[in-house]
Amino acid sequence: MSEGTYQRLWAATHQTLGELLLQEPFPTEPAPEREQDSFFYKLASLFLHYLAMMRRLDVIYDQMVQPQKRRLVRRLLDGVAGRLLELKEELVQADLSEYHCLDHVLQDLKLTPADLEIPIPKYFMLEQGKVLQDREALIEEIMDRLGRRRRKTVVKILPPSEAIAMIQRAERARQGRLRAKFMREIRKDVERDQRMRERKCEIDGNWAALIIQKIWRGFLRRRKIKQERMLEMKFIGMIPSSSEAEHSVIMNRAQNREELRRQRQQEKEMEYQEAVVEIRQQVKVKEGPDMQEEMKKQIRQWFIECHDLTGHFPEYPSDEIGGSSVIFSEKMPQQVKRELDIIDEENFRKKWGDKLPKKKEEEKPKKVEEDVEQKASKFVPILNEGHKEYHTRWASPNVQTFPDQDFNPDMIRIAEKKEVEAEIRVQVDKLMRQELQALRLVVDKEITRPQKTRFRAKKGKKGKKKRQEKDLTPDRTLHSLYEELVAEGLIKKSEYVRLSDYIGDYLYLGSILKLGNTEPMPSLFDLRQNVILYGVLRLGSAEIHALAPHVRSILLAGPSGTGKKMLVNAVCTEAGANLFDLSPENIKGKYPGKAGLQLMMHMVFKVARLIQPSVIWIGNAEKTFYKKVPKDEKRMEPKRIKKDLVKAVRQLQPGDRIMLIGTSNQPQVADINGLCKTYQRILMVPQPDYASRYLLWRHLIESYGKFLVNRMDLTALTKVSDGYTPGVIAMAVHSVMTERRKIQLVSRPLKSREFLDFLAKKDPIYEEEKESLKNWYIKTPLGKQRFKIDEDQAMEEAARLAKEKKKKL
Repeated sequence: MSEGTYQRLWAATHQTLGELLLQEPFPTEPAPEREQDSFFYKLASLFLHYLAMMRRLDVIYDQMVQPQKRRLVRRLLDGVAGRLLELKEELVQADLSEYHCLDHVLQDLKLTPADLEIPIPKYFMLEQGKVLQDREALIEEIMDRLGRRRRKTVVKILPPSEAIAMIQRAERARQGRLRAKFMREIRKDVERDQRMRERKCEIDGNWAALIIQKIWRGFLRRRKIKQERMLEMKFIGMIPSSSEAEHSVIMNRAQNREELRRQRQQEKEMEYQEAVVEIRQQVKVKEGPDMQEEMKKQIRQWFIECHDLTGHFPEYPSDEIGGSSVIFSEKMPQQVKRELDIIDEENFRKKWGDKLPKKKEEEKPKKVEEDVEQKASKFVPILNEGHKEYHTRWASPNVQTFPDQDFNPDMIRIAEKKEVEAEIRVQVDKLMRQELQALRLVVDKEITRPQKTRFRAKKGKKGKKKRQEKDLTPDRTLHSLYEELVAEGLIKKSEYVRLSDYIGDYLYLGSILKLGNTEPMPSLFDLRQNVILYGVLRLGSAEIHALAPHVRSILLAGPSGTGKKMLVNAVCTEAGANLFDLSPENIKGKYPGKAGLQLMMHMVFKVARLIQPSVIWIGNAEKTFYKKVPKDEKRMEPKRIKKDLVKAVRQLQPGDRIMLIGTSNQPQVADINGLCKTYQRILMVPQPDYASRYLLWRHLIESYGKFLVNRMDLTALTKVSDGYTPGVIAMAVHSVMTERRKIQLVSRPLKSREFLDFLAKKDPIYEEEKESLKNWYIKTPLGKQRFKIDEDQAMEEAARLAKEKKKKL
């Protein structure tokens, strides 16, 4: 698409953004119970509108070339993504569930389930491409240096006699198969000659021609029927049309154009950065001295005005409140003096508040106001600011269109002038403080005392409680720590898996099931969406992570084979994160003793902070919180990192792009209190429903050839595989589609019954296991709240029915 198309898309997006900002902010107080449904509906509709806007902004940011426009689009994209995370948090609190049924909202807004797909911003991977390549190369280099890979690939060397015997066996088997093939052909020739002798008649030429005609006509007819069938299948959309080649050519051309635009973005960005440095130097050289003199002149005038009004010179504003910027604001000297007095009074209260109970009472209502402010959105002001900037700078008809996508030097000069002014102000403040001391000494005969830093020192009785962790490796470099963790297997190379590879369909009848007082099981589509919201979006952007609701850890709980480890690898791939493995099986025997354990945990979290984003994965997370350790696992010491893990996770702050992700097959055997305190978000991994299984079978079989599904009964396969996990279904397809079977596809088409033999040997997920997981989830904090509300509603319904029955009697 052209630049004009993206410009029009940007304008339409801002029009929608303006309409959405009029609906903000949401009420900070919880909605009454009778209004919960309408409140949830409003949240869900706003969530879907922001989702569509995020999809548009992602396309615009990926393809727009002009560097200054892209900076504004980037702020808006991060702001919309952060607002989505805030709305998700409010949806969870309103619905008391991690999974939400939005099919009725989609229907009212005339949207499809595809519109519910959460896009992952493309810049997550594009901007970290070089970093990811260097990281993989470093891991490969370390592994080669340690010789791990060579030891893995070393094969067993057989003695010469055993090797000769093995070769002889293989050769005899090859000769036997060849001899059997020859004998089979000879036998067929003999039988054909025997049949010819039994007929005892010569074949007439006319009769031979008739046979040839019959075969040829049959061939032509079958070919025509096959062509008509293919045309019919193309018409109803069951197989790709013949124009697929043309479509692929068009798509390749479009992808090439997109790549060319990305290359042009890099060129314009380099030009922009060079221009920023050049213009900044020009402003500093040409306008810097005039700025300095003007500041001094204004400050001296302020000194004189304050002295005339109060009879003495004022206190110079500290750097903490902005220094001379307070004086430069459009305020009278009396206002500035009043503000300084208020600040001094607040500092006095912070110091002596414990001894003045009356002033404590005055501070109480301020805490309430702060609590209310914390509930307000942190991203809506960013969106408002970006929306105003768009209308001020880019939406005006007088603004240049920049057909060559060059930068605007005037905007750079304005921005750099402010930064240069801030730098000069710091220098001017130092000089003017000295001048103020000299004036006091000469005019008022007053010897000024240096300003005490008592407020900064006394600030921290609370700070003493949050002691900083002692650095156990102060003399070691990041490279040495990284190399040691790779050597010990605590840092691993994650598999390249996209979240789009986690196949699952949307739950279409969730709202209808809820109306019937039936809690629907979530689908794999819902799980994938939650993983994007809780994991990828937070780890992929530092700006989003710093302001979004803080989520330190996630627990994926579900049966074996449902793709939990695949989701962990997908999060690392999409967010470009490092993968740390602290599974009990992986840390067995490593860093023994209490000191060794503390060193290991310190190194893992220190390196994770230094090379953000990072994912710390714990497989079989229930073993870390065992109620009772089994006898055969006591040597492994699965609970050894429990205390240090809880402590380290609590120290993660907003801005630390570190996510703890645990996977568990049997969370029932763990202490639920410890598990829920460590993992903030518990996501149940469901078994695939009918729609998800159908998509999974189709996707896996089509990966070997799209034509294979034409003659297969996928509906029967989907029905028969009810209860099986995606892992078992994938193993069934891979076990059938061997290299030999691929060669035979031309003569022997693939049938559905070939997969049944493998499924018959595997156990499905039984109802007892499902019920056990459901009962365990009810004991989690969110499950308890949900269960209590459902129980109250059931009691109210029973009371209402009893009352109606009593009236009838």
